[in-house]
Amino acid sequence: MTTAYNWTAIQADPRFQALHAKKTRFLWTLLAFSVVYYVMLPIGAAYFQNIFKIQVWGPLNVGLVFALSEFIVAWGVAIIYSRRANNEFDVLAREIVEQAHTMGSR
Repeated sequence: MTTAYNWTAIQADPRFQALHAKKTRFLWTLLAFSVVYYVMLPIGAAYFQNIFKIQVWGPLNVGLVFALSEFIVAWGVAIIYSRRANNEFDVLAREIVEQAHTMGSR
């Protein structure tokens, strides 16, 4: 059996609008952080070469460590988003859809 939802009613729900706004703000924040962090690598390599050439350990220098740290940042952003989505956004979305399903079956 296929369940039909009233998507117009769901979209008009103030809780859905609040959820969408909250999720959008969170995603833009993560995006801004990621872009700034990733752009720092080429800027640093172009304009701060002396800093990027500092030896950290053996053949590793600050530039290589910074470049490798971008993988950690990417994983961190993914983990942060997935935890927030699973613990907050998905829960709220499920409640809204369940209520819409209950109201639609009346």
